[in-house]
Amino acid sequence: MDGHGGRRAGAVLSTTGLTRQQERAAAKRRRARRGALIATVSTLVFFAVVIALVVTAPGWDDVKTTFLSWHDFKEALPDLLKGFWLDIKLFAVVEVCVLVLALAIALVRSTRAAALFPLRLVTTVFTDVMRGLPVVLLVYTIGFGVPALALDGLPTDPLVLGGIGLTLAYSGYVAEVFRSGISSVHPSQTAGALALGLTRAQAMRHVILPQAIRRVIPPLLNDFIALQKDVALVSFLGPIEAFRVAQIEASSNFIFTPIVGAGLLYLCVTIPMTRWVDHLQNKERRVRGVAEVSA
Repeated sequence: MDGHGGRRAGAVLSTTGLTRQQERAAAKRRRARRGALIATVSTLVFFAVVIALVVTAPGWDDVKTTFLSWHDFKEALPDLLKGFWLDIKLFAVVEVCVLVLALAIALVRSTRAAALFPLRLVTTVFTDVMRGLPVVLLVYTIGFGVPALALDGLPTDPLVLGGIGLTLAYSGYVAEVFRSGISSVHPSQTAGALALGLTRAQAMRHVILPQAIRRVIPPLLNDFIALQKDVALVSFLGPIEAFRVAQIEASSNFIFTPIVGAGLLYLCVTIPMTRWVDHLQNKERRVRGVAEVSA
């Protein structure tokens, strides 16, 4: 059958007056609507059961008064917002520092120059140690250990010291993310750049790094979501950020609603970032799928 005959056969109308392609599309839409309906009903039933179990529990009234008081939340909110703004500023500064330091570490660990072996050794040990230590332990050690040295020129501000601790800790994780991205770029990209007359440094800057960074954006954002939450660890050094404000309110008035409020503030930042990461990952999967089909 020639091409015109195949197209005519594909457009044959069924008894309902629709082509086979239109019937398949309509069936797909019906299945999607049915699936969405089932998912909605099952979700509503699940949450209804959970809510019923919670509100009928013997201690629900006490929990509501202690953890979910609207009056206490409104009173604590201004101080919580002020403390959370400090969290946001610290997070922004630490994020930039982590990106710069982690990229430098990844570049050093990715090079094979013999003269840079001592630097590779130092950065490897640094990465292993920073990834192996709990973040809270690192913040504690730097926050209280550096001032104890009593050396001139060293910072003593607990906010600065906490930021340094977070920067060192997360640089170890992010450096490995960058290094994996660099390693994922096929060697032919470097060979092609060198064949065009670029030096190895130029090839890394203009060819390898742009591809590597695009590939590791989702895992990078996952690390920074974790960093946003770990910023609260600097409260152990004394700065009055959101978590410390909630602790003060809880210990002073024996109410825990401010702690719930602080948690909601963190969720207001982390949930949109999480959804953005999911969007980027889905977009990357679609792009890879199209590329594989085209290949």
